Amino acid sequence: MVSVRELGAAVALTALLLGAGVAWGHAFLERADPRVGSTVKAAPSQVRVWFTEALEPAFSTLEVVNQSGDRVDRGPARVDAASPVLLQVSLKPLAPGTYRVKWRVLSVDTHVTEGDFTFRVSEGR
Repeated sequence: MVSVRELGAAVALTALLLGAGVAWGHAFLERADPRVGSTVKAAPSQVRVWFTEALEPAFSTLEVVNQSGDRVDRGPARVDAASPVLLQVSLKPLAPGTYRVKWRVLSVDTHVTEGDFTFRVSEGR
């Protein structure tokens, strides 16, 4: 017969192991420049995205598209050699409007994540 104390310890250990797997297994978006959902007055010359885990450069991509779906980046994106959690791409000159940043990355522990976010370039007034 299993005691309540032993059962509690088993549940706590299982939760700890499952939580640890999630925390250590994927590269999640940590922050971006321009910031996620932000409006900027001046068009940025590049997009930089930081992740929670080091990235595998050969399998990590970053694209920026305008409202029509046309690419406005000067790809390909590159992982920063000094900071392997940073993925960046330079941009063509941007007009005022909304832009979508789409990323797909492979962390060094072989887990793939992907997502997107938008930012807006204002009229500058």
